[in-house]
Amino acid sequence: MCGRYAVTTDPALLAAEIDAEDETEGADLDVPGFNVAPTTTIVSVVSRHSREAPGDPATRRLRAMRWGLLPHWQKTLSGPPLFNARAESVDEKPAFRTAIRSKRCLIPMDGWYEWQVLDPEAKKPRKQPTYLTPVDGTRMYVAGLWSVWRPAGAGLDVPPVLSATVLTTDAVGPLRAVHDRMPLVLTPDVFDEWLNPDGPADPALLRPPALDVVERIEIRPVSALVNAVANTGPALIERVEPGSEPGQLSLL
Repeated sequence: MCGRYAVTTDPALLAAEIDAEDETEGADLDVPGFNVAPTTTIVSVVSRHSREAPGDPATRRLRAMRWGLLPHWQKTLSGPPLFNARAESVDEKPAFRTAIRSKRCLIPMDGWYEWQVLDPEAKKPRKQPTYLTPVDGTRMYVAGLWSVWRPAGAGLDVPPVLSATVLTTDAVGPLRAVHDRMPLVLTPDVFDEWLNPDGPADPALLRPPALDVVERIEIRPVSALVNAVANTGPALIERVEPGSEPGQLSLL
């Protein structure tokens, strides 16, 4: 699963990196965000046609979205945030099967956090906070879905709430030692196909990433500071050897 991540690059730089128009101006983004959590406003990448020229090719845009997908038919903002969706069954779930057809997005991450169970047979297993990030310091773009939501009965003049969820898949290779699930990391050669708003994506894109992609991801033990959503800052992603700080092996 993926319930916490880091993204530290300014949206304007992300837009330049991925050749997208930045539409996040004025949004309440947590940038840099070292401890991004569900229900906060995140940056996502979509591909959409222009309203003024719908016949023109779709272009990439950076948009601010609530992390936790709101299906268009949901009546209120309340309820458990749908911040993850299983790639294997996404087209079967009422909350996601509309979005998977034409509202797919990319979510940029420097890395994500997991809590590795160190002694699974113990009565109270200990969990080690772990940060998973590319060894070369580059960014990852993970597959996501998004939706447009308005309160029941609201007209088109009411600004919509855009929201997104992260797709997860079976963990691959060495990452299986940390958790049995991982975000669905995509490579640049499939970005356009994944984002295409005019039709479904190839089902092959929903499979776990290749081993060579996963082998470029570092498994880094980090501070128990990340356990609290209120904590932030670069100290959260620095390597901290297990047992080197009080309370690091936290009982979550």
